[in-house]
Amino acid sequence: MVMSTFLSFIFPPPPSLVVSTMSVISLVSLANAGLSEIRGKHLNYSKFWNVNPSSEKQIKLSSKAGMLLLYTPAFLAGLASFWIFPHEGLRSTLLQSAVTLHFFKRDFEVLFIHKYSGGMLLDSAIPISLSYFLSAATMVYAQHLTQGLPEPPINLLYPGIVMFVIGIIGNFYHHYLLSNLRAKGEKEYKIPKGGLFGIVICPHYLFEIIQFYGITLISQTLYAFCFTLGTTFYLLGRSYSTRKWYLSKFEDFPKNVKAIIPFVF
Repeated sequence: MVMSTFLSFIFPPPPSLVVSTMSVISLVSLANAGLSEIRGKHLNYSKFWNVNPSSEKQIKLSSKAGMLLLYTPAFLAGLASFWIFPHEGLRSTLLQSAVTLHFFKRDFEVLFIHKYSGGMLLDSAIPISLSYFLSAATMVYAQHLTQGLPEPPINLLYPGIVMFVIGIIGNFYHHYLLSNLRAKGEKEYKIPKGGLFGIVICPHYLFEIIQFYGITLISQTLYAFCFTLGTTFYLLGRSYSTRKWYLSKFEDFPKNVKAIIPFVF
């Protein structure tokens, strides 16, 4: 019954070993990364860029260069998809547009919005960049494989567009608030304020999750669902560690502020 209901929301899984394998890898690896964050084994970027004991011996990138390395290959993959898989229908075009816009926004923020205080280790940047690139390429390819297949019985395309727009705007807005915490030349961390920061410490992660569920509803493929579910687990773990970090750094951090889900977690 549960499987039958689930299948009414997605395209029939294509007979592709590559996509099936990537679906499992994305879900398991991202969920495991979330558990690692909770256990204190962090990917080395943002405020956690130098927390692991071995980080001093590794190659360090500037935060801006590292972030560009993370997002640019995935952006280029999305952009190239319009040439590789042109004119495959409204759903495919919207999926390609959403994926490309997401990573373009991230590059734009890296160049013009974010203010930096630390660095990024190459050993963390490379696997994250590869993960983003493969996820963008696989998501588009999985959509391509739906050509000629019957549409899912329940069409979630338009709710997906709404969720994606809400997610990308909310994510950008809270990144903008974070950038305004520091005056020019300042590098120290402060307790974020404004927007939803009064109830969760990572509203930008919350809206990123909403954004990816929007992409999943636009796509309605098994791969998109697996990647988004894995991303949810990862951001839950990362936000938990972020809240724990703020609690340890600021004595006046408000205890009622949750990690990512208002009033819950």
